[in-house]
Amino acid sequence: MKPCLRFILVMGFLLIPISLLAAQDESLEVLLRQRFENTRLDEGLRVGGCDISSLHILPRLYQQRDYRPIWVSKNRIDQLVSIIQETYLDGLNPQDYHLSEIQELLATRVYHEFLGDDQALTLELLLTDAYIRLAHHSSCGKEDPLTYHPQWNFNRTIFGLDPATILSEGLDDPSLTRSIEAWKIDHPYYERLKNALAQYRALRSGGGWERVPDGPTLRSGMSGPRVEALRQRLLVSGDLPSTTTYSPFFDQELEQAVKRFQHRHSLKPDGEVGPGTLKALNVPLEDRIDQIRVNMERARWVLSNLGDRYVLVDIAGYRVFYRKDDKTLWSSRAQVGKPYRDTPVLRSRIDALEINPTWTVPPTILKEDILPAVKADRRYLNKKNLLIIDAQGRQVNSGSVNWSLYPGRPFPYKLRQNPGPSNPLGRIKILFPNKYMVYLHGTPSLELFEKEERALSSGCIRLETPFELAELLLDDPVHWNWESLMRAVQSGKTQRIRLPRPVTILLLYWTVEVDDQGQVYFKQDPYGRDPAVLEGLGRDADIRF
Repeated sequence: MKPCLRFILVMGFLLIPISLLAAQDESLEVLLRQRFENTRLDEGLRVGGCDISSLHILPRLYQQRDYRPIWVSKNRIDQLVSIIQETYLDGLNPQDYHLSEIQELLATRVYHEFLGDDQALTLELLLTDAYIRLAHHSSCGKEDPLTYHPQWNFNRTIFGLDPATILSEGLDDPSLTRSIEAWKIDHPYYERLKNALAQYRALRSGGGWERVPDGPTLRSGMSGPRVEALRQRLLVSGDLPSTTTYSPFFDQELEQAVKRFQHRHSLKPDGEVGPGTLKALNVPLEDRIDQIRVNMERARWVLSNLGDRYVLVDIAGYRVFYRKDDKTLWSSRAQVGKPYRDTPVLRSRIDALEINPTWTVPPTILKEDILPAVKADRRYLNKKNLLIIDAQGRQVNSGSVNWSLYPGRPFPYKLRQNPGPSNPLGRIKILFPNKYMVYLHGTPSLELFEKEERALSSGCIRLETPFELAELLLDDPVHWNWESLMRAVQSGKTQRIRLPRPVTILLLYWTVEVDDQGQVYFKQDPYGRDPAVLEGLGRDADIRF
């Protein structure tokens, strides 16, 4: 809001006679009671041309407060308007909180000294709806994650409490700003994303970057207009230091800058600008800003009530982290589900490990992969060391099975592989309850960790160094240290170990990472999920207050 308009609003509001304000407060109390006693909530509610989206909370909030008007203090209104404006810093759109309509009504009250009852009621309800939306969006996110993840099982409430009660308590706090700030996500990842958003918006305000023209691969020793354009592009994004000495050639400094850029964008850091790197260079700055905003929204969905330690699976980044007391104590490269067998997004608790696990073929793999392979080659089971097990746990001879019936009808057996060096689960399985039958495990396919893109599994998460994680999870250096875990492996026996204290695990989908130094890393979107979330959020607007 412009300073001159803010001054007019302040002075105009102070000039309104107190007796008129008191009379309108009493009138509003009657109108509020009538409105909610005569409104069918399933039919929705529009006031001042705006939809009221908090109908499951708003009436109860007024009922708890005996229908007294909430917004009778100019200071409270000013605080709320400022908070609405500042949602922009969190990647949200202030117009989602009726900002224009509220400012117009406030200006009307100034210029005409008083609002009619209908306008006063509209202002009251818009302010309250904005307040409720702010609280929910700040703590739980604007969008409903179930829209994007049918398997979603995270709790989405403000601190797990009754919304109307906690919102009413917030209104009683002398500082409305303090109340809403307390509901925001308090996590280093979120704060770093917020700083990155400000950084990239500042780049936009400074003019942003230009495209590098299409053409053949750029590499060391070359020169010309495309090399000039590449140099300028990397200067803007900070991959090429501003203190670098100018050169018209693709020199060693420029090659190192290209490698830095590739590293930050999940590309093979070969120092050459081929098709993949050129495509990443030419992603518009607006798209990178929105990519950050999408991940801030995902952070609002999940980063609360995590406890002092947890495991985080970064699906899009192909990594897994163990964090304790806000510090990363371990991380590992991972292989996750292929796009058509995606790793689900969920929250659970790791409660057990299994050393030398057997592998029972999951139903999807059985139906879509193995049964057709056996039908084509009856020696397939022997080649893969797979056993046929009946409902009583007995081994069945493959020659007694009429394979021509499958996969056309339900398969009455299980296929199982015993522990060993070729077992797809490696030597350890890390378990957490979930209906998708996914878990963390080792793998004999260690060479696949060298790939940049590792969406390679059938949904489970393969770890490069799983026993390091197991030692941290067990947290028992006397009975379950590295040596004792290796002895258990060497025994060849299948052994299940319960965790003394279950550990939260989050399977999440991040396409932006920001390190402790503020360096921003953009990842691929292997499951193509960013556009749908962005459609719900809306594109970023270049707003200045």
